[in-house]
Amino acid sequence: MNNQKVFFSVNIKFLRERKKLSQEALANQLAFTRSKLAAIESGATKAPQPEDLIMISEFFKISVDSLLKVDLGKLGGLKMRELEAGNDVYMTGSKIRVLAITVDKDNKENLEYVPVRAKAGYRAGYNDPEFIATLPKFSMPNLQGKGTFRMFPTTGDSMLPIPENSEVIAQYIEDWKAIKPDTPCIVILKGDQEFVFKQVTVQNDGTLLLKSLNDLFAPYTVQISEVLEIWKYYKHQTNVLPEKPTEVQEIKVMIDQVLQELKKK
Repeated sequence: MNNQKVFFSVNIKFLRERKKLSQEALANQLAFTRSKLAAIESGATKAPQPEDLIMISEFFKISVDSLLKVDLGKLGGLKMRELEAGNDVYMTGSKIRVLAITVDKDNKENLEYVPVRAKAGYRAGYNDPEFIATLPKFSMPNLQGKGTFRMFPTTGDSMLPIPENSEVIAQYIEDWKAIKPDTPCIVILKGDQEFVFKQVTVQNDGTLLLKSLNDLFAPYTVQISEVLEIWKYYKHQTNVLPEKPTEVQEIKVMIDQVLQELKKK
């Protein structure tokens, strides 16, 4: 993504001061010179060596991605404690997710719509407030206060019986490990992969099992590292009228009605 802001230098200073360490003390822990650490914290080191990034990441137990991309000083005490407890999403796929949102004039979250033409841009800008602000947005009063929701259009036959070109409203999931087996979700994958609507199961080996609602499509697994976001199905909207019931369905309804009448007697 163009013009991605990097928070590495301010994060190192923030984390050092959070642990109440002097520059000299932290430098000794990392086997750095004090001047080297001072240059990193001041931003004078524009391209830290990969070995240094890994060393700092392992010392603070926070992923390189978070050190680079997230302004840790703005997360708040609770989220920082969760990060420091080992719940960094880039390492575990759980707990802390840094989610860009938009709000209305009353400071209530909007429901953003991700049109098909914006899918490629969404992968690059899903955590960029400026990109999210460009998406179409609206308000649904019955969703306010229940979490963060977004709307995604469906494409392809793998989502049947939900008709193609329906719009799925889904709730953002922070803790992927809390997903119950076979939970219907929109899964945002990295690279050129399609957004998928699947029944998701988190497996013990650190992969996600993805199953289509349409049995004609075989299940498959993806690595958690390939996943950007997961949104739990809430409901969908469609302009496709329901098909007329088949004769078998009509007979079943008649039998159910007869059984209900017999129970009343």
